[in-house]
Formats: sequence, C-alpha cells, structure tokens
Amino acid sequence: MIIAFVIWTCVAFLFLGIAIYCRTCKKPVGFYTFQEAPVIKDIQGYNKAVSKLWMLYSIVFFICGVPFLFLKQNSPFFIFLIFPVLVIDGSFSFLAVSNSSVS
Repeated sequence: MIIAFVIWTCVAFLFLGIAIYCRTCKKPVGFYTFQEAPVIKDIQGYNKAVSKLWMLYSIVFFICGVPFLFLKQNSPFFIFLIFPVLVIDGSFSFLAVSNSSVS
C-alpha cells in the first residue's frame, strides 16, 4: 500500500501546484476544466480565493491518503477515504461559486 500512498501524495502535490499557479496568475482562472473565468473586478482577490480552494483540497486529499499506510489492500474502509474528499470538494466549490466577487 506504500505505492498507493505515494501516488495519492503525488496527486495532492499536483493540486498544490495548481494552487500556486492560480495565486501567481495575472488573469482570472477557471476552477473547473474548460470553465471560462467570470468577468470580475478584483482579479487578484478572485485568484487568491480559487488558490485557497485548491490548497485546502490538496491538504484534505493528502490527509485522507495517510490511512493507505496502515490499511490492507481491498479494505472496505477505503470508502471512508473517498467520501470526505468528495464532500469537501463539493461543499467548498459551492461556497466559492456562491460567494465569489462576480460582477
């Protein structure tokens, strides 16, 4: 299960890289694939908010991957690893869209 943890951690670092890219970008970034960024007034603030979403998601993703080090293969507890990632991603995505500074 070490390999699963390493792969899970690489994906978490990929999300962290996306967060860093979003924070340093000069034009508005879209959160989802093929989503065009909205027309906004505060580009830096918007990019910072999207960056926070990606950063939080990468941290939660990494924390949910730690049990890979301790569980046996094909354990039913893996469902409990995937569920928090999906719930937090969905809830924070909804909050970001509803509280964004779209003009």
